[in-house]
Amino acid sequence: MTGGSLHKVIMTVLCLFLLHTTLLGQQEREYIRKGNRLYKKSEYAGSEGMYRRAQAQERSTYDSGFNLGDALYKQGRFGEAAEEFTRAATGSAEDSVKQAQSFYNLGNSLLKDQKFEESIRAYINSLILDPENPEAKFNLAYAQDQLKKQQEQQQQQKDQQQDKNKQDEEKKDNQEQKDEQQQDQQDQKDQKDQQEQQGQDQQQSISREDAKRLLDALSANEKETQEKVQRDKAARAKVRVIKNW
Repeated sequence: MTGGSLHKVIMTVLCLFLLHTTLLGQQEREYIRKGNRLYKKSEYAGSEGMYRRAQAQERSTYDSGFNLGDALYKQGRFGEAAEEFTRAATGSAEDSVKQAQSFYNLGNSLLKDQKFEESIRAYINSLILDPENPEAKFNLAYAQDQLKKQQEQQQQQKDQQQDKNKQDEEKKDNQEQKDEQQQDQQDQKDQKDQQEQQGQDQQQSISREDAKRLLDALSANEKETQEKVQRDKAARAKVRVIKNW
Protein backbone atom coordinates (compact mmCIF):
# COMPACT_ATOMS: atom_id res chain seq x y z
CA MET A 1 0.00 0.00 0.00
CA THR A 2 1.39 3.36 -1.01
CA GLY A 3 1.77 6.26 1.33
CA GLY A 4 -1.17 8.05 -0.27
CA SER A 5 -3.46 5.06 0.12
CA LEU A 6 -2.48 4.64 3.75
CA HIS A 7 -3.19 8.30 4.39
CA LYS A 8 -6.66 7.93 2.87
CA VAL A 9 -7.43 4.93 5.06
CA ILE A 10 -6.34 6.75 8.18
CA MET A 11 -8.43 9.79 7.27
CA THR A 12 -11.43 7.60 6.55
CA VAL A 13 -11.16 5.85 9.93
CA LEU A 14 -10.72 9.19 11.67
CA CYS A 15 -13.75 10.62 9.94
CA LEU A 16 -15.86 7.61 10.85
CA PHE A 17 -14.75 7.90 14.46
CA LEU A 18 -15.57 11.58 14.56
CA LEU A 19 -18.92 10.90 12.90
CA HIS A 20 -19.69 8.16 15.42
CA THR A 21 -18.73 10.42 18.30
CA THR A 22 -20.79 13.25 16.85
CA LEU A 23 -23.83 11.00 16.44
CA LEU A 24 -23.49 9.78 20.01
CA GLY A 25 -23.22 13.35 21.23
CA GLN A 26 -26.24 14.37 19.20
CA GLN A 27 -28.25 11.47 20.59
CA GLU A 28 -27.29 12.41 24.13
CA ARG A 29 -28.21 16.04 23.51
CA GLU A 30 -31.56 14.95 22.09
CA TYR A 31 -32.38 12.95 25.22
CA ILE A 32 -31.30 15.87 27.40
CA ARG A 33 -33.50 18.29 25.44
CA LYS A 34 -36.49 15.98 25.82
CA GLY A 35 -35.73 15.64 29.52
CA ASN A 36 -35.51 19.41 29.88
CA ARG A 37 -38.91 19.89 28.25
CA LEU A 38 -40.49 17.38 30.62
CA TYR A 39 -38.69 18.96 33.58
CA LYS A 40 -40.15 22.38 32.74
CA LYS A 41 -43.62 20.80 32.74
CA SER A 42 -42.88 19.42 36.23
CA GLU A 43 -42.97 15.90 34.81
CA TYR A 44 -39.93 14.92 36.84
CA ALA A 45 -40.30 11.15 36.55
CA GLY A 46 -40.41 11.43 32.76
CA SER A 47 -37.45 13.77 32.69
CA GLU A 48 -35.54 11.33 34.88
CA GLY A 49 -36.06 8.63 32.25
CA MET A 50 -34.70 10.86 29.48
CA TYR A 51 -31.68 11.91 31.49
CA ARG A 52 -30.91 8.29 32.30
CA ARG A 53 -30.99 7.48 28.60
CA ALA A 54 -28.65 10.35 27.93
CA GLN A 55 -26.37 9.21 30.73
CA ALA A 56 -26.32 5.69 29.29
CA GLN A 57 -24.78 6.90 26.05
CA GLU A 58 -21.14 6.25 25.42
CA ARG A 59 -19.01 9.21 26.49
CA SER A 60 -21.94 10.87 28.22
CA THR A 61 -21.31 14.40 29.46
CA TYR A 62 -21.58 16.25 32.76
CA ASP A 63 -25.01 17.66 31.87
CA SER A 64 -26.86 14.33 31.81
CA GLY A 65 -25.76 13.40 35.34
CA PHE A 66 -26.26 16.89 36.74
CA ASN A 67 -29.77 17.15 35.28
CA LEU A 68 -30.60 13.65 36.52
CA GLY A 69 -29.69 14.83 40.01
CA ASP A 70 -32.10 17.75 39.62
CA ALA A 71 -34.93 15.43 38.55
CA LEU A 72 -34.33 13.13 41.50
CA TYR A 73 -34.18 16.11 43.87
CA LYS A 74 -37.56 17.33 42.65
CA GLN A 75 -39.03 13.91 43.38
CA GLY A 76 -37.80 14.07 46.96
CA ARG A 77 -35.21 11.32 46.42
CA PHE A 78 -32.47 13.32 48.07
CA GLY A 79 -30.08 10.44 48.74
CA GLU A 80 -30.04 9.42 45.07
CA ALA A 81 -29.74 13.05 44.01
CA ALA A 82 -26.72 13.47 46.28
CA GLU A 83 -25.02 10.53 44.59
CA GLU A 84 -25.51 12.08 41.14
CA PHE A 85 -24.26 15.50 42.25
CA THR A 86 -21.22 13.87 43.85
CA ARG A 87 -20.38 12.18 40.54
CA ALA A 88 -21.01 15.44 38.69
CA ALA A 89 -18.65 17.32 41.03
CA THR A 90 -15.96 14.69 40.57
CA GLY A 91 -16.35 14.68 36.80
CA SER A 92 -16.22 18.46 36.44
CA ALA A 93 -12.91 19.10 38.16
CA GLU A 94 -11.63 20.97 35.11
CA ASP A 95 -14.57 23.39 35.15
CA SER A 96 -14.72 25.32 38.42
CA VAL A 97 -18.11 26.86 37.64
CA LYS A 98 -19.80 23.51 37.01
CA GLN A 99 -18.04 21.93 39.96
CA ALA A 100 -19.13 24.76 42.27
CA GLN A 101 -22.73 24.30 41.11
CA SER A 102 -22.49 20.55 41.66
CA PHE A 103 -21.23 21.04 45.22
CA TYR A 104 -23.99 23.57 45.85
CA ASN A 105 -26.72 21.17 44.69
CA LEU A 106 -25.04 18.40 46.67
CA GLY A 107 -25.27 20.59 49.77
CA ASN A 108 -28.98 21.18 49.11
CA SER A 109 -29.66 17.45 48.76
CA LEU A 110 -27.80 16.63 51.97
CA LEU A 111 -29.55 19.47 53.78
CA LYS A 112 -32.95 18.09 52.78
CA ASP A 113 -31.83 14.69 54.02
CA GLN A 114 -30.91 16.33 57.38
CA LYS A 115 -27.26 15.39 56.96
CA PHE A 116 -26.13 18.77 58.19
CA GLU A 117 -22.42 18.12 58.70
CA GLU A 118 -22.06 16.72 55.16
CA SER A 119 -24.08 19.58 53.69
CA ILE A 120 -21.85 22.12 55.43
CA ARG A 121 -18.77 20.57 53.84
CA ALA A 122 -20.44 20.65 50.42
CA TYR A 123 -21.35 24.35 50.75
CA ILE A 124 -17.82 25.18 51.86
CA ASN A 125 -16.42 23.37 48.82
CA SER A 126 -18.82 25.29 46.61
CA LEU A 127 -17.83 28.63 48.15
CA ILE A 128 -14.14 27.87 47.76
CA LEU A 129 -14.77 27.69 44.00
CA ASP A 130 -17.38 30.46 43.92
CA PRO A 131 -16.98 32.73 46.97
CA GLU A 132 -19.60 35.20 45.78
CA ASN A 133 -22.55 32.79 45.69
CA PRO A 134 -25.05 34.38 48.14
CA GLU A 135 -27.35 31.36 48.17
CA ALA A 136 -24.49 29.08 49.17
CA LYS A 137 -23.57 31.49 51.99
CA PHE A 138 -27.15 31.63 53.24
CA ASN A 139 -27.63 27.87 53.07
CA LEU A 140 -24.30 27.32 54.81
CA ALA A 141 -25.39 29.51 57.72
CA TYR A 142 -28.77 27.76 57.82
CA ALA A 143 -27.13 24.32 57.82
CA GLN A 144 -24.81 25.37 60.66
CA ASP A 145 -27.79 26.58 62.67
CA GLN A 146 -29.67 23.34 62.05
CA LEU A 147 -26.63 21.31 63.06
CA LYS A 148 -26.42 23.21 66.33
CA LYS A 149 -30.12 22.58 67.03
CA GLN A 150 -29.72 18.93 66.14
CA GLN A 151 -26.77 18.54 68.49
CA GLU A 152 -28.64 20.32 71.29
CA GLN A 153 -31.65 18.10 70.75
CA GLN A 154 -29.49 14.99 70.74
CA GLN A 155 -27.80 16.13 73.96
CA GLN A 156 -31.21 16.81 75.51
CA GLN A 157 -32.43 13.37 74.50
CA LYS A 158 -29.25 11.86 75.90
CA ASP A 159 -29.73 13.71 79.20
CA GLN A 160 -33.36 12.63 79.37
CA GLN A 161 -32.39 9.04 78.73
CA GLN A 162 -29.74 9.21 81.44
CA ASP A 163 -32.30 10.68 83.87
CA LYS A 164 -34.76 7.94 82.96
CA ASN A 165 -32.11 5.28 83.45
CA LYS A 166 -31.24 6.81 86.83
CA GLN A 167 -34.89 6.89 87.88
CA ASP A 168 -35.37 3.32 86.73
CA GLU A 169 -32.30 2.27 88.71
CA GLU A 170 -33.54 4.08 91.82
CA LYS A 171 -36.97 2.55 91.38
CA LYS A 172 -35.38 -0.86 91.06
CA ASP A 173 -33.28 -0.29 94.21
CA ASN A 174 -36.35 0.90 96.14
CA GLN A 175 -38.30 -2.12 95.03
CA GLU A 176 -35.48 -4.42 96.07
CA GLN A 177 -35.34 -2.75 99.49
CA LYS A 178 -39.11 -3.04 99.80
CA ASP A 179 -38.95 -6.70 98.84
CA GLU A 180 -36.18 -7.28 101.40
CA GLN A 181 -38.22 -5.55 104.11
CA GLN A 182 -41.28 -7.60 103.24
CA GLN A 183 -39.17 -10.75 103.31
CA ASP A 184 -37.71 -9.80 106.69
CA GLN A 185 -41.22 -9.17 108.04
CA GLN A 186 -42.39 -12.48 106.67
CA ASP A 187 -39.39 -14.25 108.18
CA GLN A 188 -40.08 -12.63 111.55
CA LYS A 189 -43.75 -13.61 111.34
CA ASP A 190 -42.84 -17.17 110.40
CA GLN A 191 -40.38 -17.33 113.31
CA LYS A 192 -43.00 -15.96 115.72
CA ASP A 193 -45.61 -18.42 114.46
CA GLN A 194 -43.09 -21.24 114.86
CA GLN A 195 -42.28 -20.18 118.43
CA GLU A 196 -45.97 -19.96 119.29
CA GLN A 197 -46.57 -23.39 117.81
CA GLN A 198 -43.66 -24.79 119.78
CA GLY A 199 -45.12 -23.22 122.94
CA GLN A 200 -48.51 -24.74 122.25
CA ASP A 201 -46.94 -28.13 121.59
CA GLN A 202 -45.00 -27.84 124.86
CA GLN A 203 -48.14 -26.86 126.78
CA GLN A 204 -50.02 -29.78 125.27
CA SER A 205 -47.13 -32.08 126.18
CA ILE A 206 -47.09 -30.85 129.80
CA SER A 207 -50.85 -31.18 129.98
CA ARG A 208 -50.63 -34.82 128.93
CA GLU A 209 -47.92 -35.51 131.50
CA ASP A 210 -49.96 -33.81 134.23
CA ALA A 211 -53.01 -35.78 133.20
CA LYS A 212 -51.06 -39.05 133.41
CA ARG A 213 -49.72 -38.15 136.86
CA LEU A 214 -53.20 -37.20 137.99
CA LEU A 215 -54.60 -40.45 136.75
CA ASP A 216 -51.78 -42.35 138.34
CA ALA A 217 -52.39 -40.50 141.61
CA LEU A 218 -56.10 -41.18 141.43
CA SER A 219 -55.46 -44.82 140.71
CA ALA A 220 -53.06 -45.03 143.63
CA ASN A 221 -55.56 -43.34 145.94
CA GLU A 222 -58.36 -45.57 144.79
CA LYS A 223 -56.18 -48.66 145.34
CA GLU A 224 -55.17 -47.43 148.78
CA THR A 225 -58.81 -46.72 149.64
CA GLN A 226 -59.92 -50.15 148.54
CA GLU A 227 -57.13 -51.77 150.51
CA LYS A 228 -58.16 -49.79 153.59
CA VAL A 229 -61.77 -50.85 153.17
CA GLN A 230 -60.69 -54.45 152.89
CA ARG A 231 -58.59 -54.13 156.04
CA ASP A 232 -61.50 -52.60 157.89
CA LYS A 233 -63.79 -55.43 156.85
CA ALA A 234 -61.23 -57.98 157.88
CA ALA A 235 -60.75 -56.30 161.21
CA ARG A 236 -64.50 -56.28 161.95
CA ALA A 237 -64.81 -59.91 161.03
CA LYS A 238 -62.14 -61.00 163.48
CA VAL A 239 -63.21 -58.95 166.50
CA ARG A 240 -65.42 -60.69 168.96
CA VAL A 241 -67.52 -58.76 171.36
CA ILE A 242 -67.19 -59.94 174.90
CA LYS A 243 -70.18 -59.15 176.98
CA ASN A 244 -69.95 -58.81 180.69
CA TRP A 245 -73.24 -60.14 181.78
